[in-house]
Amino acid sequence: MKTYLPVIDVDQRKWHVVDADGAILGRLAVQIANVLRGKNKPVFTSHIDTGDFVVVTNAEKVVLTGKKESDKYFMSYSGWKGGEKYVSVSQVRKDHPERLITHAVKGMLPKNRLGRQMLTKLKVYTGTDHPHSAQQPATLTAVLP
Repeated sequence: MKTYLPVIDVDQRKWHVVDADGAILGRLAVQIANVLRGKNKPVFTSHIDTGDFVVVTNAEKVVLTGKKESDKYFMSYSGWKGGEKYVSVSQVRKDHPERLITHAVKGMLPKNRLGRQMLTKLKVYTGTDHPHSAQQPATLTAVLP
């Protein structure tokens, strides 16, 4: 039995826009990751990038459940002794709210060069405006609580 390999035309990738206002972060990230990987298409192949572009607006209005806003921390390590840094979710939301969505989606993509390539198709913006209106993005509805 031969493996089916779809012919991917890079110019024919679709664009989707998602409004994150009031959406739960994890559920929204799952939907975005599935579109980026192409799992919503019948030609999905795990080792080929068959996904579409996703534009997320209102990133600062995404919702975290429970006490994650105050108790969850993001850790980064510089590689040097004592180089660990911890930043709370509330501080990340205040300084760079688009990183909340990017970090959640990145954790749901493959951990290889294909996953890094898929992450470049994610565009996250604070507020309702985005510079991708020329691509005529279709609306992707987010799961609301």
